[in-house]
Amino acid sequence: MKAKTKKKLIISGAIILGLALIYLIIFLLPRPHNFKESNPLLKDEDAMPILIAHRGGDGEFPGNTLEAFYNAYSVDERVIMETDVNLTKDGVLILCHDTTLDDTTNVKGEISDWNYTDLVGERINFGYDNDDDDSALELYKNENGDTVYPSSLENYPDGLAGRDKEVFLVTTLEELLTSFPNNVISVEIKQDGEVGKNALNEAVRIVEKHNAFDRVIFASFHSDIYSEVQRMIKEDEVPDNFMCSPSLGSNIVFFALHFLGLDVFYGGKVTVLQIPMEEYGFDLSTKALVERAHRHNIAVQYWTIDDVDEMRELIEIGADGIMTDYPHRLKQVYESMG
Repeated sequence: MKAKTKKKLIISGAIILGLALIYLIIFLLPRPHNFKESNPLLKDEDAMPILIAHRGGDGEFPGNTLEAFYNAYSVDERVIMETDVNLTKDGVLILCHDTTLDDTTNVKGEISDWNYTDLVGERINFGYDNDDDDSALELYKNENGDTVYPSSLENYPDGLAGRDKEVFLVTTLEELLTSFPNNVISVEIKQDGEVGKNALNEAVRIVEKHNAFDRVIFASFHSDIYSEVQRMIKEDEVPDNFMCSPSLGSNIVFFALHFLGLDVFYGGKVTVLQIPMEEYGFDLSTKALVERAHRHNIAVQYWTIDDVDEMRELIEIGADGIMTDYPHRLKQVYESMG
């Protein structure tokens, strides 16, 4: 009986040792580069994280308006501009966080039910910050409680002025690309299903037209849109420098494999993780996670960071980018840290 027990212990120990050895080998394997090209979103080792204006910095100007992006540009000419796009009924990609016009304009309805020509012709104002209920429309106010107008922005580049003194006019993706020809732009597809795929295809067409694949990040939380992006990459329908971030599901896969030390098996063809500091109770703002992503040639950008202490924490762990509603605030933190 003792001999059998001893034999079982030896066998069990050998299995455990073998598994541990296999795990160690896997843990030490070089990580595949999920983005094959040189990654322009990775910051230099001693540099500050790149400033990313969330919706153009909608703590300072109405989000996703051309004026908001000009405000962000006045803070840092290298700013990455994060925006959201939706496809109109007549096939134009406009900037808007929601798939409806209810919360940011003086009209209501699904964007896919509106024509771009009508948004322009009726001078629809994208300068509102409405509640989700049926209360009265409210014009956007900044953190000081002041109502903001296009004319409030004084720091337009030389030779440019506001499109309208009072109304924040609709802005298209193409306008954003051509207005800032040297800036990286992160484009989130907000619609899903067939409309979302059409929006993705239109975004790809516009970026190809302007030869801007090297400065546009494609993003979507929708798994069907992310799957379509991955299909495009796999079937070589887009160039090698096509940049994208994962969907929520693919992010979770990377986190889980990272925590298990098995991230060598992560196969997403992505360029950057755009993530919060915490998700489902897990701390994602760690130096270890950033360094692990870098081993995959993947950059790490955090959203949406408006707290000064959190900004400092992300600087310390080596984040590649910090996305904020308050570009001036983040710039002041950078300056205070030298």
